Amino acid sequence: MVYGKVYLIGAGPGDPKLLTVKAVETLKSADIVIYDRLGVSDEVLNIAPVAAERLFVGKRTGMHEVPQDKITELIVEKAKEGGVIVRLKGGDPFIFGRGGEEVEALVAEGISFEVIPGISSSVAAPMYAGIPLTHRDYAASVAIITGHRAGEAEKPVDWVKIANAVDTMVILMGVESLEGIVNKMLKGGVKPDKPVAMIESGTLPQQRTVIATLETIIDKAKKDNFKPPSIILIGEVADLGRKLAWFKQPLS
Repeated sequence: MVYGKVYLIGAGPGDPKLLTVKAVETLKSADIVIYDRLGVSDEVLNIAPVAAERLFVGKRTGMHEVPQDKITELIVEKAKEGGVIVRLKGGDPFIFGRGGEEVEALVAEGISFEVIPGISSSVAAPMYAGIPLTHRDYAASVAIITGHRAGEAEKPVDWVKIANAVDTMVILMGVESLEGIVNKMLKGGVKPDKPVAMIESGTLPQQRTVIATLETIIDKAKKDNFKPPSIILIGEVADLGRKLAWFKQPLS
């Protein structure tokens, strides 16, 4: 039996113009697009042919999120029907995008696939806020961490250990866990005056940034009503956003 081919495509951080050339070319040939909402704008989705089937598997207000195992089953099912199947994800498929899990299933079923990288918000949002993740004077190491595990007892993140081990921490999906993350660091002895930045809607026209310290970021984020999608960046480089911001000046 001849199966179709699956392309895992990263749609980037939000700005459709940051989509790669290869991603655009592949989308134009898609027969089916299985997509998430976060990071996948209508402008990106409409690159696919009008006749292409579009299957939404993300999360919307008032709707339950489709479980990952069901998404994986759908990808495999459609691939076995033939054609060009695009699995379209925000950011990069292999950075907290569960792309690895989907590829494992494709390998197990003998289905051909290709992964097309996308620009992760972990890199793009700080860049648009004028914050370099590394800097010869301040940072020689970076850790990218998911905030989703902040409350999971079985798979805890050792925030203090990471804070003491690397120069720059980039936390994705951590807005709802901000208070817990910060309090754990402070209780663990991390310096309260350590610079912190929070960037909402990175690379989009409504992007905004707040720069504070570990001690003040909770109050500032609440005051300015920061919402997902936002990233949290902790490290000395965060302060550079006060003078290097080029896309939009920080709120404070």
